[in-house]
Amino acid sequence: MDILNEDLLHYSELHTTPESPLLKAINRDTHAKVMMPRMLSGHLQGRVLSMISKLIQPKLILEIGTYTGYSAICLAEGLAPEGKLITIDINEELQDKVKKYFDEAGLSSKVQYRIGDATKIVSTLDGPFDLVFIDADKENYSRYYDMVIDKVREGGIILADNVLWSGKVLQAKQDKDTRAIVEFNKKIQQDIRVENVLLPIRDGILMIRKLSL
Repeated sequence: MDILNEDLLHYSELHTTPESPLLKAINRDTHAKVMMPRMLSGHLQGRVLSMISKLIQPKLILEIGTYTGYSAICLAEGLAPEGKLITIDINEELQDKVKKYFDEAGLSSKVQYRIGDATKIVSTLDGPFDLVFIDADKENYSRYYDMVIDKVREGGIILADNVLWSGKVLQAKQDKDTRAIVEFNKKIQQDIRVENVLLPIRDGILMIRKLSL
């Protein structure tokens, strides 16, 4: 998934603020005990998420795709004093583990952790969101975007992960997930309501800013 080779990635991490002890433990535990650990944001991407959140100082964050909670904790580092983060995941098997991590991070009162189908939950949520992070099933990326764009404040940021999809976006023969990502990237590029930049960090992060029209 990483665009950089291993040596350059290691060099980048050496020159990036370290993970907290808790994040390091989550990273280690996820790789040791949870299926598909490459879904974890990890050190470099986690610090990018944290930095963006700290620059925005959001009052309300929405995350679609919690996994083991690593990215949520990173995003929550930038919350305004009375800020809240809503995070949604469909995998209830990780629920106890993730809640424990949120407790250890001191985020129990700031994080609303929802288990269920995000395509049904998002429509019930009220904005305005200052920051949205989309990192769930790729087939629904465009649908998630359509569901949140009107709930994001003007000047708010949407981040979408895995938009390079291990380089598969450049392949002529594409599976359904790759096609979904390619269509999503095209959709954002053509949306006059936003400005966007694709950051070649790890597996690609598309950073989308809602314009004032």
